[in-house]
Amino acid sequence: METEPVDGTSARRPRKDAARNRAALLAAADDLFARCDTPGDITMSDVAAAAGVGKGTLFRAFGDRTALIAALYAARLEPLEAAVSHGPPPLGPGTPPAQRVPALLDALLCFKLDHRHLVLALEGAGSDSPYRAEHYGRWHELLRSALAGVPGLADPGFTAHALLAAVRADLVEHLAGDRGTDRDELRARLGEYVERVLGGP
Repeated sequence: METEPVDGTSARRPRKDAARNRAALLAAADDLFARCDTPGDITMSDVAAAAGVGKGTLFRAFGDRTALIAALYAARLEPLEAAVSHGPPPLGPGTPPAQRVPALLDALLCFKLDHRHLVLALEGAGSDSPYRAEHYGRWHELLRSALAGVPGLADPGFTAHALLAAVRADLVEHLAGDRGTDRDELRARLGEYVERVLGGP
């Protein structure tokens, strides 16, 4: 009778296969969202076929389309979040609020421009309010805490919501995609808006 190996090789192999499949699925989804015309057109079947695996593998790895999009978003956002949490100025901790708030919003705008369809898919995924999403809560708290250090700002919480509204994925898509607004112009207009909110000239 055949026995299980005692060295754990049979246990390691499925884990390696699962990790490889997950990476392939994320890469396939990333490529599909980057090249699509409309994020809603990308289906789970499309992702599975592009990754060369069955739909069952995809569903076992992520559960559903919303979870797949959220996982891909988190993976792409990781370098930015690392810079925000541990990096040097102007994004990192310890930067004066008047410098950090514009830098945070500029970085978030650039991220959304670079990953427009992915972020649009995430913010439109599911039936729940986007304001209850975990990623929104993290960025709101980050901005709120920075804004709390701005002298004379009456309501940092509401101001954080208003500033995040200026970089919503649907607005970015409308301005950059539908109206063809140049990246540098969008960044300049956002910078001017943030400066006015913070009480600059």
